[in-house]
Amino acid sequence: MATTRPNGSLYTKIENKVATIEFGHPASNSFVSELLDRLASEFSKLSANKDVTVIILKSEGDSTFCAGASFDELVAVSTLEEGKVFFNGFAKVINAMRACSKVIVGRVQGKTVGGGVGLAAACDIVYATESASIRLSELTIGIAPFVIEPAVERKLGTAALSELSLCPTAWKNAYWAQEKGLFAKVYDSISELDKELDFYTNSLSQYNPQALEDWKKVLWKNTDHWHDLLPERAAITGKLALSVFTKNTLEKFKK
Repeated sequence: MATTRPNGSLYTKIENKVATIEFGHPASNSFVSELLDRLASEFSKLSANKDVTVIILKSEGDSTFCAGASFDELVAVSTLEEGKVFFNGFAKVINAMRACSKVIVGRVQGKTVGGGVGLAAACDIVYATESASIRLSELTIGIAPFVIEPAVERKLGTAALSELSLCPTAWKNAYWAQEKGLFAKVYDSISELDKELDFYTNSLSQYNPQALEDWKKVLWKNTDHWHDLLPERAAITGKLALSVFTKNTLEKFKK
């Protein structure tokens, strides 16, 4: 059952060396700042847990995987500092995922927008269903996906990122995302996805944890500067969020 909590929910289950993080929010699994902070902290906590080898990141329900950042919180941004703090939420999560010593496997069961695409890109490998279409809609409201860009570009490449971000009203289907490298596998149904995901993560959890940790560092080489880069990108986005164009556009969306 989906959460009704206004600040969302976050639960972690650990079984057979596999930790499953499940997040949820009544607004299509979008993220308020508090929920982003909790998610970043959970990745850091699990990174130090010697009883965990693999992490699964999933969301509640069988519909939307993640609708990105909270619209209500975005509308409420009124100062440069508030804007920077708001957009730094996804920066903290992506950096926590990047620095996490465990392999992170994404389970994307449905549509994914904006910051949700960034979360999928920050996973080490992603299993998805054919319902998992993606979209970067930021330009439609006067901002751009600055914070998540490094993670998305790392997976999709510059050409695909350009196509995705410069067509902000168009959905790209799951097979497009697989072809470009965001998704590793795409399945017809959630039941098939979960069956294969369970088999894969249980197999992965039996490998040498030190080898997995060392190999993840290699896969994420040349990203240490993200610790400073992503907050800088958050500040840029926060400034744009206060522009007359964006504020007027958000007011139209509210109506």
